[in-house]
This record gives sequence, structure tokens and C-alpha cells, in this order.
Amino acid sequence: MAERRMVTSAIVAEEETMTHVIKIDGYSRTKELLKAGKCTTSIPFIAGDNIWVVKYFPNGNSKADDYIPGYVSVFLALQSADAKNVQANFTFSLLDKGGEPVCIKCEAENRIFRRKGSNWGFTTFIEQGDLVESVHLTGDSFRLRCDITVLKKIRSEETSPNQFVVIPPSNLHRQLGDLLKNKDGADVAFRVGGEIFSAHRSVLAARSPVFKAELFGAMRERASDPIEILDIEADVFKSLLHFIYTDSLPESTNEGTTQVDVVTASHLLVAADRYDIERLKLICQDKLCNHIGTKMVATSLALAEQHNCQGLKEACFEFLASPSNLEAMIASDGYQHLKSSCPSALKELIARFLPVELIPAMDTIRLI
Repeated sequence: MAERRMVTSAIVAEEETMTHVIKIDGYSRTKELLKAGKCTTSIPFIAGDNIWVVKYFPNGNSKADDYIPGYVSVFLALQSADAKNVQANFTFSLLDKGGEPVCIKCEAENRIFRRKGSNWGFTTFIEQGDLVESVHLTGDSFRLRCDITVLKKIRSEETSPNQFVVIPPSNLHRQLGDLLKNKDGADVAFRVGGEIFSAHRSVLAARSPVFKAELFGAMRERASDPIEILDIEADVFKSLLHFIYTDSLPESTNEGTTQVDVVTASHLLVAADRYDIERLKLICQDKLCNHIGTKMVATSLALAEQHNCQGLKEACFEFLASPSNLEAMIASDGYQHLKSSCPSALKELIARFLPVELIPAMDTIRLI
């Protein structure tokens, strides 16, 4: 009799859950500036391999079908340019002083975000009067939390009926990292700051549309000569290549922590923008947002303006909403560079935080 082999399989839904906290500084000011239907957005964040933002409507989303005056509205919006039909459920909550969620609004069913710009949320998240009278609005500020679970994909996998077979997690990122390290099959070289870096055209092209256009276009005939990169430092280019191959930043020998400091993150953000690697650009923005201070804020704001980093710009503006921080920034070394290279950012800063009647006076004293 022929031996019968039994194979079992499982249908696995892969999900990723992400929590994002947004601080609303200056509730009264934003309520005054943003009329019904107008919103401000959070710093972009990643969940389920997609980019998202939270939209905050201090006077409600009047464009929604269920709009009722007198409420604060909050919506979750998909920002990934090439995303289609992303399924997600989410929860919005107000945080109390201890960081515990209150006034929780849940999306019970998976919502489908069809394309970039698709958004779902709660038109009547909290009544404005209730928010003002609550203890959660302190110093004209409060915090929102968004918990989002994204259905990444549904897959089927073969499983063992006898529990003796363990399927390890994917190590593709390590294998590609070894490919870069060992230079096996490398077919393109770059000269950066006197150092030579070998790589693989197909990998670079798959990860960066800019590399794809260059390596399979104008630079295709230069396969035998190293391509000169003049405006990126060698250690930054090395980190860029590492991310392209592994989708992660280099690790130091100190318990797996990343070795990318704030200054390197600034340079790496510029490189990520140049080669259109959006995930790396967001990671660098996040690093800079977490290290904003009086010495770095002018430089970070100029960087955000020059490289279209809306999240970093919003974080800088939030920091500069404090008069003492604004005064310290004006006295910093980076202020003159910001003033000369990005006057539009200063004008936007003034427009946000000064009453309209005082803006001409600021022009008079040459702040911008």
C-alpha cells in the first residue's frame, strides 16, 4: 500500500498595530485660526508598511455627511502614494494627565482606504464644551492617541501535523546585507569621499526610482568606471546602502542600538530625499523630531523647508510656540542661515503664532 502523506495548512492574516500620540498645543488658537472644515495634520507615521497622518479639525469636519456643529473631529488618512485598498481598524482616545485613554471612540470594522488621501474617522469625537470643561485640557493643551491595526496581507502556509517542524522567520534582510558586504556579483561602483563602494544595480533600482533612472539610463554605459558622488559623505552613503539592502539602519556593537546620531540623520535625510527613499526619510525625520532643541531647531526647520518634511516642520513649530524657545532660536548660530535660506518658513512661523495685527510690526523690526 502506498504511504499516505498528510499535509495541513493555515490561513494566516498578518497584522501590525501602531500607537501614535499627538499633542495639541494651543487649543484656543487653533480653534480660532481653523474654521469648520479646516484641519491640521500630525507628523506622518508608519503602520503596516504604509504612511499615515491624523487630521485634527478643532471646529469639526463640515465636509462629512454626519457633521454637527460644536464638535471636535479626528480622522485617520492614508498618505502612501502607491497604496491601494488598505484595510485597517483604529481607535481614537483622549489621554488624561497620567497618559491613560478616556473618551474612547473605536472603529469596530475594518475600513478600506482606497488610495492616498482616503480618510475615515469620527466627526463627533468630543463636544467642544465638554473638552473645555474637562481636566484633560491643561494649559490650553491636550493629547490624542490613535491606535491603528493594519491588515498587511493574508497568506497560506504549510504546517506540520506533528509539531516537530518549526518554520523560522524570514532572514531575507540578512542575506541581502551579506550580499552587500561580500560584494558577490556586484556590477556597479561608487567613489564617495575617496572610498569605493560596490553594489548591485538591480537592488538599487528596485529600492530607489532615482537610482533606477540613473543606472539604467544615463549612467548605464559607465559600468566599468566608479560613479563619482560629490555631495554625500562616505559614512552617510554607507548607511544609505545599508538601508537599501536591509531596510534598517546600521547597528552599533552596543546592544543592537543604531549608531546614527542627530547630525548623521540630517545628512541621511538629504540623501534619502535625493534618491526618493521615503521610508528612510521618515525615519530620519522621526530621529530629528525627538531631538529638537534651541541649538538645532533653526537647522532642522531649514532642513524641513528645503526637503519638504512636513512632519519635522510641524515639530519645529510646536517647539517654537514657546516664546522662550523662539527667543533662544533667534540667538542661535543657525538662525542667520534659516533667515537667509528659508524666509518663507519664518513668515509661516510668524503667521501661525502672532495676531494678524502684529505681523506688520514684525516686518518693521526685520525679524524676517
